[in-house]
Amino acid sequence: MELSVLLLFALLTGLLILLIRGRPKARGHLPPGPRPLPFLGNLLQMDRKGLLKSFLRKYGDVFTVYLGPRPVVIICGTEAIREALVDQAEVFSGRAKIAVVDPVVQGHGVIFANGERWKALRRFSLATMRDFGMGKRSVEERIQEEAQCLVEELQKSQGALQDPVFYFHSITANIICSIVFGKRFDYRDPQFLRLLELLFQSFVLISSLPSQLFELYSSFLKHFPGSHRQIYKTWQQAPPPLMGAPPTRLQDKSDPRSQFDHRNLIMSALSLFFAGTETTSTTSGPFFCAERVLKEIDRVIGSDRPPALDDRAKYSKIWTLLPIGVPHMVTKDTHFRGYILPRYSTSLEVYPILSSALHDSRYFEKPDDFNPAHFLDANGAVKKNDAFMEISTGHMRICLGEGIARTELFLFFTTILQNFSVASPVAPEDIDLTPQESGVGNVPPKYQIRFLPRQRG
Repeated sequence: MELSVLLLFALLTGLLILLIRGRPKARGHLPPGPRPLPFLGNLLQMDRKGLLKSFLRKYGDVFTVYLGPRPVVIICGTEAIREALVDQAEVFSGRAKIAVVDPVVQGHGVIFANGERWKALRRFSLATMRDFGMGKRSVEERIQEEAQCLVEELQKSQGALQDPVFYFHSITANIICSIVFGKRFDYRDPQFLRLLELLFQSFVLISSLPSQLFELYSSFLKHFPGSHRQIYKTWQQAPPPLMGAPPTRLQDKSDPRSQFDHRNLIMSALSLFFAGTETTSTTSGPFFCAERVLKEIDRVIGSDRPPALDDRAKYSKIWTLLPIGVPHMVTKDTHFRGYILPRYSTSLEVYPILSSALHDSRYFEKPDDFNPAHFLDANGAVKKNDAFMEISTGHMRICLGEGIARTELFLFFTTILQNFSVASPVAPEDIDLTPQESGVGNVPPKYQIRFLPRQRG
């Protein structure tokens, strides 16, 4: 009995000390932020709709929040993000772990690697994307071909309700297959469908609420069943990517510093599939909603030829973007806006909130509205807007496939709307675009639309 009382007293004393001390210690001089609770951090203040606005008003564009027990530096707004990712690109190029996928990647592959491994894999990946199958036909030609295959597939639907997300996954995955395997697949090919299913399952799991909780308390939850183990099993079922790399680029056993082993190459290829398929297809989801878009396609391109990249300079930029990047770390103790951010060995994560730039009232007259005028001058020509960070920014950790993604979004989207009108069984004002899951990424809601052939002439 006395022992139980002593244990209870010790527990209450420890809790009281934590409450008095407040936030956990973090080396460096971090930006101010809301006061965290022990163990919970700022979780109880995480109102998804009003979090950034309320914190921005009080703490400015740079502040610290505690996700559970660990500190995270949040960077918001066009100027602050560019100051970090452009002006200090190399310093902010460290990649933080995502706990739920770390058992799979373990710091391998071009997305999650750091240091010399990352630099070597990035150089190799850039060269691979230029060389693999690209010599005979350009990226533009491959995407145009895939777009025409999609048109033929949609014509078969004869106006019946379709799941557009399936087609977005298929066309973007086929472009990656063209790079990695050197060929495209039929949309009903069993192996291709299995690959799409595994990619989508992983994306849903990584963005789920259990995965977010695991991110906060992974050191404890890793000992129990959960989404982290499901993700591991799912990725183990993925077909081994056939990179086709020359043997000279694989592991040189005489050079222990070489990064070209099968694990790094496989994880880089899987990352390419995952990022190149899910992000682009998810971004494509909200496109079929603006009548002005159809008018602009008719004005710029017409209906007698397929769209080409040269048309893009005459065309309003309309696509939506990823709200947040993969977490960064600083590679050395860094002075940033009067604060000191400790290098990545202390596990301090840095989150540049890209969506805050896209809603920056200093750069957009109506930041919460879809308004092509944000990107057009008085003569209707495209103008540059520094706040438009469509995928990311900075030259160090920017998406390797950014150029391909831009090309895909433009050519796929314009080809579809050049050939089809789209109709929904739900009135536009009743369409709910709330994501199924929202974590590392936004999983689009399930919906169906009709693709109705447009009348020529």
